[in-house]
Formats: sequence, structure tokens, C-alpha cells
Amino acid sequence: MTTGKPHIHYLKRQNIDPQRWDECIGQAANSLVYALHFYLDHMADHQWDALVMDDYRAVMPLPWRRKAGIRYLYQPAFTQQSGIFYRPDAPAALPVHPPPPLNPTAPPAPPSALADSFLHQLRSHFRFAEIYLNYGNPYPGLPTRTNFILPLDAPYARLAAGYKKDLVRNLKLAAAASLDYLRDFDLPTSLDAYRREYASRTPYIRPEDYRHFEQLCLLMKQRGQLLVRAVTGPKQQLLATAVLFRDHNRLYLLQSTTLPEGRKTGANHFLLDQLIREWADSGLTLDFEGSEVPGIAHFYENFGSSDQPYFFYRHNQLNWLFRLLKK
Repeated sequence: MTTGKPHIHYLKRQNIDPQRWDECIGQAANSLVYALHFYLDHMADHQWDALVMDDYRAVMPLPWRRKAGIRYLYQPAFTQQSGIFYRPDAPAALPVHPPPPLNPTAPPAPPSALADSFLHQLRSHFRFAEIYLNYGNPYPGLPTRTNFILPLDAPYARLAAGYKKDLVRNLKLAAAASLDYLRDFDLPTSLDAYRREYASRTPYIRPEDYRHFEQLCLLMKQRGQLLVRAVTGPKQQLLATAVLFRDHNRLYLLQSTTLPEGRKTGANHFLLDQLIREWADSGLTLDFEGSEVPGIAHFYENFGSSDQPYFFYRHNQLNWLFRLLKK
């Protein structure tokens, strides 16, 4: 083990050891699939560097782009959270708290020497950054973003007992519609449905982002970590689909699509209820990937989930002209 004062190295992508990187992410107290090297390679198109503490005791991916000759940090598509990931032996590690109550009264987390060190290094390499720090990086003063999670650590009956009345009512509507829950649904059909329904609402997701995500899905399928689920009606009409990734901790709801006819029958309520039934008592956590849209947030809350917030970090040292261009 490295001794003495911790040292943070800036490494270019080609100098990062993928095996040691993924070992750090896998052992991290705040492990997330978004930080694995192949996930970043796909969604950042291999254009990412990193801050690495000592012998990969703590790491921070740095996806970057270039505009007007200036490199800046950004959050890749379909990559909800990034930030600092740390093994238990990392010095001054940030505390990973359980999901707070819906109306937390606890004071904000105290400053962390680990976060201070990484963010100081970040600012020395990039003059502009807009990224999301993960739930294990509760740095004081940063705005929070909502992410709902549901631990699947109990039998289905106990999990369903936590459903809200709105959800129970919609599940009765779905039962009357004679819906079918399909496992191992066709991936291209699900991806096409998502893009067709939501591309106009998410113009910041570029065509190449969809291509990269499809390639990532195919890799996750090879690794046995892809789930594609769907709901159809009595005439096999497609009503709702979901694309999820699985790691040793979580099921990540990367894409959830409800088609117009599915909204009339509670198809998405039925799909997620069946998914919870399928994975109940697995010990995994269902990560809904949250939402700042009140209606969607309410929908996820109905499943008895709790908010595990993550954090928006913005850094701007551009001169007045580039500040104007950015605005």
C-alpha cells in the first residue's frame, strides 16, 4: 500500500490501466457502472482523461471536448453521474450515506480533503466544467439533483406494500387491460421506440450518442449485463419498453419508453411492477435514474423509492468573451 502523502496524477486515456481502473470502480464504496472504462470509452468516444490517486485508490474520470481551441469538461449522454470514486483505503474518503429521508433535517456534509484535492487538480487542467458528481461526493454548497432508488432486498409482497395509492390504482387498470410482460425483448425495437418518442424533448443528445449507446448495449449484452423488457397488449401491440444495465450493486433504468397507447392502460406502471417482482429479494438496488420533472419524480416515488441525490459542479475561468459565447 502506498504510504506518505497521497498524490494525484493526471493521466491521459492511453496511459490508464483499464484493469486497475475497473478494480477501483468495482471496489469503490460509491461504485457506479457509468465509471467503468468501457462505459466511458463508448459514451465519451474514447475522449476522456482521469485524475488517479496513488495506486488507483481513488479516481475521477474527465470526459472532455474542445471548442474554440479550449478543452472543457462535460457530462456524456446516458451517463447520469461521474465525479470521484474511492476505495475504502482512500485517505480522507468521503462518507457514503444511506438515502436521506424525503424531508432531511441533517446539516450538510462537512468539507472533504479528498474532494478538495481532486477539484483543485481539476481546476488546474480545465478552465470550464459542467459535470455531475456522484451521490458519494456530498460537497458543501453544490446544487443537488434528484435520483430515486429502491432496494430490492425483500420479497415482492413486502416491496409492494410500500406502493402508493396512485400506483395501486393504475396497476388495477393495467390488470383489466390483460397486459403481457416480456423478457429478453428485441433491443433495436426498444431503442428505436425511445428515440422516436423522446428525441425531440432531448435535443442535446446527438445522433452519434444514440449510436454509441447502442454499441454499449451490445457490449453489455455480451457481458450478460443487459436487460430489455417490454409490455404488450392483447393484440401484441407494443405499449412500453425498458432498457436496463446490471452490475453487482444495481439495476440502472437507462431508457424507459411509454408509447401513446400504453399511457391509456398504465403499461409503464405494470412494466416496473413486474420488473420489481422479477428481481425482488435479489439484494440489488433498482436505480430509476431520477428526474427533476415533478410528474416523473412523483411516478417513481409511488413505488416506495427514496431520493439519493447527486450534485452539479460548475467551474468557469473563461475570459469575458468566452463567458459571453457560453451564455
